[in-house]
Amino acid sequence: SPKSKKRLPVFIEEDQIENLLNKVEFEEGFIGERNKLIIEMFYVTGIRLSELINIKITSIDFEKKLVKVLGKRNKERLIPLTGNMLKELENFIKKHHLNHFLFTNLDGNKLYTKLVYRVVKKYIGEISSVNKKSPHILRHTFATHMLNNGADINAIKELLGHANLSATQVYTHNTFEKLKS
Repeated sequence: SPKSKKRLPVFIEEDQIENLLNKVEFEEGFIGERNKLIIEMFYVTGIRLSELINIKITSIDFEKKLVKVLGKRNKERLIPLTGNMLKELENFIKKHHLNHFLFTNLDGNKLYTKLVYRVVKKYIGEISSVNKKSPHILRHTFATHMLNNGADINAIKELLGHANLSATQVYTHNTFEKLKS
């Protein structure tokens, strides 16, 4: 059969992400802080939605600056965290006395996927006009920005938890467009 055309991953420009993280007003209190951390965690780590909602406090290694996530096919992987991200996580955990899951609702229960979708859609809508406003867009954004800033494609493959390089190579097309310009 003829080859089907691969759709390019949609991503958000760096300046728009910068606006989202630094200029957009998040709600006051626990909900706003949690929502900002959700957006940051997606962008800084490139993790999947299922991985994010299952992060436990014990999955974060503050000494080694890593978070352990359980990916597809129950594969564990370690993702490095920035010093700034670790500081924010530590403050959030202490301030709100979290003891099991990192991201919870007000009752202390683990978040569900639709709630995270709504959070991401709301805030991406404030800074971008992309049609699809899902957590996966932040994963695409992470990978594209990493490539655009000179990261090795094999390192990105490992961070994203892709089984083979062909899954990661879809991001190189966006980079070629940037190189041309």
